Amino acid sequence: MTDALDDFYAIIPAGGIGSRLWPLSRADAPKFLHDLTGSGSSLLRQTWDRLEPLAGPDRIMVVTGRAHRVAVESQLPGVADHNIVLESEPKDSTAAIGLAAAILHRREPDVVIGSFAADHVIGDARGFRRSVREAVAAARAGYITTIGITPSEPAIGFGYIHAADESLGAEGATTAHAVRSFVEKPDLKTAKKYVANGSYLWNAGMFISRADVLLAEIGRTEPELLAGIEELAAAWDTSARGAVVDRIWPTLKKIAIDYTVAEPAAAAGRMAVVPGDFDWDDVGDFASLAKLQSGGRKNNLAVLGDNARILADSASGIVVSQSNRLISLIGVEDIVVVDTPDALLVTTSANAQRVKGVVDALKVSGRDDVL
Repeated sequence: MTDALDDFYAIIPAGGIGSRLWPLSRADAPKFLHDLTGSGSSLLRQTWDRLEPLAGPDRIMVVTGRAHRVAVESQLPGVADHNIVLESEPKDSTAAIGLAAAILHRREPDVVIGSFAADHVIGDARGFRRSVREAVAAARAGYITTIGITPSEPAIGFGYIHAADESLGAEGATTAHAVRSFVEKPDLKTAKKYVANGSYLWNAGMFISRADVLLAEIGRTEPELLAGIEELAAAWDTSARGAVVDRIWPTLKKIAIDYTVAEPAAAAGRMAVVPGDFDWDDVGDFASLAKLQSGGRKNNLAVLGDNARILADSASGIVVSQSNRLISLIGVEDIVVVDTPDALLVTTSANAQRVKGVVDALKVSGRDDVL
């Protein structure tokens, strides 16, 4: 592929169950395996297709759970066996991305890696790839780089990145800026200030860096975690892999890469951000899914499901149907109905974030049969 970057390797962490999309998203069929856009491709497949022109099919690594290997290989027949990293249990993003980076660093010491979630929706693939190319250029200069999304509204469901006003001046990365800080999810008043300021971007969790630079940052904040990752990577391409994974993986600290890499690197002046002007959505709950399905139009009823049977009169919101049941909606606004063979969810867009609480309650009560 003539446009692929020679020193770049893409990493797709495909984990998590997307609990705010329950009961559509389950432990055995998580969000990234679903087609949530009506395109005919799962979110995982769409992620692969966005990255393939940048890295080539032989330079994309997928990190996923052992239970999802068959589904991932079915959806990504082009993924090489040596590019599938299987987790025995979830350990959050530092372990997943760090292990992939350590494996690739041993195979290719100067490699630049980029981590991109498997379950996000991006409308402008060309714009995305332009931003990634700039981020790779900044990474070559030694920065840990992220792509921040230009806010379209004062969203309170995302973290924010505070970018410095001046450009880094890195060759090939004309729009890259230093990161002043990462900011947790704000309240509405604060989010409005951020958007009006113009220096704040949504944190989309995309990280691009030289593998050695990323690993060094993990070592500064979590030396024991890095030691475990390095021991795993040393055994990965050997016959000892299975025994080492079984011994080391359960002991790894469960912590997000925001805390081990992004925040401390920003505080030390080692973090850069490239503004991304492309449409982006993390499809974090059914309210965002409804907006995605309706194209952002209000007073519409979005319907997801190949065999959905819906009768609606003066109704808006979203219906997700995986059964043959007839669903009739009359005079309801911003409703969320998710109908599966063994579970039914009814809520509103305003309460969509609270669905995770249902999942937590089911776990506490031992109702694993519907998780």
